Amino acid sequence: MVSLVLLIDAILNIYVWIVFVQIVLFWLVHFNVVNPRNRVVNTIGDVTYRLTEPVLSRIRRVIPSIGGIDLSPVILILAIYFLRSLLSEYLL
Repeated sequence: MVSLVLLIDAILNIYVWIVFVQIVLFWLVHFNVVNPRNRVVNTIGDVTYRLTEPVLSRIRRVIPSIGGIDLSPVILILAIYFLRSLLSEYLL
């Protein structure tokens, strides 16, 4: 049982890093630091978008953007950290 909890914890940790990569890449493209037509940038952006958008779109339906600021990644990261804390507290 402990191994399963550690595996879920590791997967959640990787998912948090994917969300961070998506946020940083979005801002780099938005401020023209990197070119979105670059094959590597486009591939990374597409992969992170496909992995995070299903969850983020559900959060956006409940909590809309406030003043043009999208808070859904922050809420997702907080929810993941809360879930990781519950896993470690009750199952380990």
